[in-house]
Amino acid sequence: MMSRSVAKSASWSDVKVKPWHNTQKQQVTATRSMLVIEMRDRGQNRKPLQRGRNLSIEAIQAVQHLKRAHLHSNPLDHVFNSKFRRLLKFDMIAVLRELLRQNHCLLALKVFEDIRKEQWYKPQVSLYADMIQVFGTNGLFQHVEILYFYLKSENSLEPEIQGFNALLKCLVGFKLRDLVVDCYELMKTVGCEPDRSSYRTVINGLEAMEEVAFSGIIRQDAFKYYGDLEFLEEDEEDIAAYC
Repeated sequence: MMSRSVAKSASWSDVKVKPWHNTQKQQVTATRSMLVIEMRDRGQNRKPLQRGRNLSIEAIQAVQHLKRAHLHSNPLDHVFNSKFRRLLKFDMIAVLRELLRQNHCLLALKVFEDIRKEQWYKPQVSLYADMIQVFGTNGLFQHVEILYFYLKSENSLEPEIQGFNALLKCLVGFKLRDLVVDCYELMKTVGCEPDRSSYRTVINGLEAMEEVAFSGIIRQDAFKYYGDLEFLEEDEEDIAAYC
C-alpha cells in the first residue's frame, strides 16, 4: 500500500499572500494557493489500493497458472519453477490459502508439499488444522490422513495449544476416532499440555461416538490435572474464562 505524508488541514487563515500593489495579482495568487491545498486534500482521502485477501499480483498469477495447468492436466513442474518458487514466503502461503479457499484441495496439497521443502518453512499446527478442515469438508479423508501423517513427521512442532484445539475439533467433527486419540497423545509428546477446552472436545467427542473406553482413560487424565470435571458440561465461552 502506498503511504503519503499527511498534510496539515488548511484554512483561509493559513494562506499567506504577500502584499501586491495589483489587486488582480493578489486574487490569482490566492486562487493558486487554494488549488494546491485542494489537490493535497483529495490525495489524503484516497483509499489505498487493495487486491483482496492480501494477494500480490505475482501470487494471483501463480494461482491462475496453477489452476489452468491442473485443469488441462498439464505438467505442474514448469509452473512451479517459473511462477511459484520465485515467490516470497508470504506470497507462497497466500497462494496456499487462496487455493484452500477455492476448494482446490489436491492442488493446494501439491503447493503445501512444495512449501515444506523451503528452508524457511516452520510447521504450524494451526495451518494443518485449516487444511484438514477444508479437506474433510470436501470428503477427502484419505488426504486428511496424509496431512496428519505429515504433521506427525514434523521435527520441530511448537506446543501451539490453539492450533491443537482447532485440530481436535476438526477431527471430532469428522468423527475420526483414531486420529482424535492420536492427536491427543501427540499434543503431550510435543510438550503441549491439554487444557480444559482440549479435554472437553476430546472426551465429549469420543463419548458422542460411543467410544467410552477411550474417553474413560482421558477422563482420568483430566481428573489428575483439574480434579473437578464439571467444566465438561460448560459452554466453550465459560471454559475460555479459565484458560
